[in-house]
Amino acid sequence: MAKTNPFKFIQEVRAETSKVTWPTRKETAVTTVMVFVMVLIASIFFLAADQLMGLGIGYLLGVGG
Repeated sequence: MAKTNPFKFIQEVRAETSKVTWPTRKETAVTTVMVFVMVLIASIFFLAADQLMGLGIGYLLGVGG
């Protein structure tokens, strides 16, 4: 296995980092808001699904009511 020069490694990392296309502040904000919206939608969906399954199981077992 070849030895790596730490200084050359840092230079290569900087060169690769400069090639990255970083998102703008607006893109980051929009993406963050969309994540929160999707989390809210998913949480409402799973709450409704859990409630419906609970009611159905309660009905089948004769517990609800």
